[in-house]
Amino acid sequence: MNDNTQKSRTQFNKLQKRLRHLVGDAIADYNMIEDGDKIMVCLSGGKDSYTMLDILLSLQKTAPIHFDIIAVNLDQKQPGFPEHVLPEYLTKLGVAHYILEKDTYSVVKRVIPEGQTTCSLCSRLRRGTLYGFAEEIGANKIALGHHRDDIIETFFSEYFLWRQTKSHAA
Repeated sequence: MNDNTQKSRTQFNKLQKRLRHLVGDAIADYNMIEDGDKIMVCLSGGKDSYTMLDILLSLQKTAPIHFDIIAVNLDQKQPGFPEHVLPEYLTKLGVAHYILEKDTYSVVKRVIPEGQTTCSLCSRLRRGTLYGFAEEIGANKIALGHHRDDIIETFFSEYFLWRQTKSHAA
């Protein structure tokens, strides 16, 4: 291994250890995972959800409690989404998983005028489908992966939608 490869590997290991530690602390501080939980880990196909799954699988192996992980992807039928990638990856890992197919993309395109933000409707349709499926499979916890920018964007889009709704109701 050359120096750059070794340096990259060391940095990756440090980051992985730090993320596991921070996630472990959050889980402990807020009792996010308890003995016997069945956690539905929602995967979008983005780096956030891959990282979340990896960390939870790692913690599952070393945690002093038992919890189950079931990976779920909601295929919303967005054009160009590589449908085969996640099922192949999850099968290779040996992770129990489901791929839900629901064409929310067409609904959003039909309901939201061109040029308007689609995030709030898309998010509500996605959450409704996922919450219903969690109940169906007996999952008592749902894990969603968001990085900091996603959280801020979601907060502001939901806040402005709420404000808009309040001002129209008055």
